[in-house]
Amino acid sequence: MQDPPDIEVFVGTDMAKEDHYAQAITAVGVEVFDRRVLNDQASIEQLIDDAAEHGNVALVIDMTASSAQLLLSVAAQRNVPVAYVTGLAMRRAADLYAGAAKTDPRDAWILADYARRNTDRLTWVEVTDNLLVRLRVLNGRDVDLAADANRTGNRCRDALVAVSPALERVLGPRLDKPGVRDLLAKWATPTDLTGAGRTRIRNAIKKRSPRLADKVTTEILDALAAQSVTLPGEATWAEVITDLAADLDRLHTQRAALASTIEEAFLEHPLGKVLVTLCGFGPRTGARTLAEIGDPHRFANGGRLAAYAGLAPVDRRSGRTINSSSQSRRGNHRLKNAMFIAAFVATQHDPEARAYYQRKRDEGKKHNAAVICVARRRCDLILAMLKNETTYRQPIAKNLQIAA
Repeated sequence: MQDPPDIEVFVGTDMAKEDHYAQAITAVGVEVFDRRVLNDQASIEQLIDDAAEHGNVALVIDMTASSAQLLLSVAAQRNVPVAYVTGLAMRRAADLYAGAAKTDPRDAWILADYARRNTDRLTWVEVTDNLLVRLRVLNGRDVDLAADANRTGNRCRDALVAVSPALERVLGPRLDKPGVRDLLAKWATPTDLTGAGRTRIRNAIKKRSPRLADKVTTEILDALAAQSVTLPGEATWAEVITDLAADLDRLHTQRAALASTIEEAFLEHPLGKVLVTLCGFGPRTGARTLAEIGDPHRFANGGRLAAYAGLAPVDRRSGRTINSSSQSRRGNHRLKNAMFIAAFVATQHDPEARAYYQRKRDEGKKHNAAVICVARRRCDLILAMLKNETTYRQPIAKNLQIAA
């Protein structure tokens, strides 16, 4: 990323919800001041003014979540650059300093001192436009709903095992199907399902999952026939499974509605219309990628974007026995996950990405490593598309070769 020039004062800021702790250190290592800073506009502006008395200022933070938004906005308004040190980098940096205490003053001091010593390794952040902020918030809500649905589904499967392992093997993997959830909301135990009978079971599933109705009904009846023992607490488990099925259905409904909102916001952004033309990027992955990249002009080249996303390989060499490259564990994991998913989809549907993936597999790389290679290769393409606001068009020569 393009680094701001001539920083003379680094202000390490340990972020918190109510107040932050700030430590100002000059570029040559002189400690200027340290104090608590209330998380409001006047206090943050005063912090910047006090630090600016000693030269050009840069703020250094360790998080970019909700509690940092006011500081980022005030810094942008005052044209003060803000550097972000990831949690992993912060933990590793803390190990290099004496002491094992974990306090706000120590964290703020480490942030400032680390930044002044490693200006070439800092990630510079900025406030994005309102539409990108909207995408980021919606993406966060979608992740929360997905986690809740996964937890609820696992709990429902555990409850099903408690009444019939055979029934769980049939219905557990299909809890994402609305017809199966409708069935469990009505009849959740072997006794209830046996009383319902084939026709009512089939009709309950068919209403929202017509293609599964016949097959699943037959498998359910086979599972019921395989167990004649009624397990303890079946009636109580029935109440739990019914509630969990209803909760799971509500979460899936919310996610479906949210997906439409994300798609609308994503395609409303000019760069969303650009990114969606590249194979692998749908509304969810595209929105997450766009929101995390922000302004593409922050990155000098695709290599910087790959490093920011944690997609650039890390070389490991020591003597004659160690000579390898491995995946980086640093970077923006949200961006890395989105670009990994997009690359994986591309290997299934885009001939060029598939050929590159296969070449890496032939070189001996495992599946995930080969997909990471595809994602890294696409960083240059993605950045060029976003910077130039140009949609993706597959080269004519390759189209002709594929057609042949």
